[in-house]
Amino acid sequence: MAKDMTLLWGSGSPPCWRIQIMLEEKQLQGYNQKLLAFEKMEHKSQEVLDINPRGQLPAFKCGNHILNESYAACFFLENQYKSQGNKLIPDSPDAQALMYQRMFEAFTLGQKMADVIYYNYKVPEEERHDSAVQRNKEALTAELKLWEGYLNKTDCCLAGKEFTLADVLVFPGVAYLFRFGLCSERYPALAKYYTSLKDRPSIKATWPPTWQSTPAQDTLKTI
Repeated sequence: MAKDMTLLWGSGSPPCWRIQIMLEEKQLQGYNQKLLAFEKMEHKSQEVLDINPRGQLPAFKCGNHILNESYAACFFLENQYKSQGNKLIPDSPDAQALMYQRMFEAFTLGQKMADVIYYNYKVPEEERHDSAVQRNKEALTAELKLWEGYLNKTDCCLAGKEFTLADVLVFPGVAYLFRFGLCSERYPALAKYYTSLKDRPSIKATWPPTWQSTPAQDTLKTI
């Protein structure tokens, strides 16, 4: 089964990492994969464009099915391989509702995180304003406080005691926050969530290789 799958990915990319974690959770090791370098613009190569015409990573093909959106790929894999590996959608309506809420709510977290981390990259120098930077930081701070509250009310994972699809999809973003210098003392619940899951086999096996060889950044240290 896994031999019919191809994943083109970039190290440290949360969308790529989600699919990698999902494949591990569903015991689908042995898929075809290729690590590409963003800094070399390899995500714009014809090899990627043949699968993902947007020229973005991940580029994921499962048999004849192309699923380049990480949420779509993870849902597809869970539905196609329900009886294989770990079950990631709980039966309990309460846990299932919470799982769906958190996983889709994470889009807002990701956007506010990107607004701060990539501001200088996205906004031309002549259009940058200190007031916009401050607004973005305040918006991210408010968002992180929400997630602190959520995690203070759960046992260890986002939807309760069990590791679910929400964790597959949200953990890479939380790890990204700490990679960019988020203060664990200021956000203890997020830090606890991060440290409790970072050694999970599926996460440890797919840890971004560039994170192991390059120093972390401090972009978010004042948030």
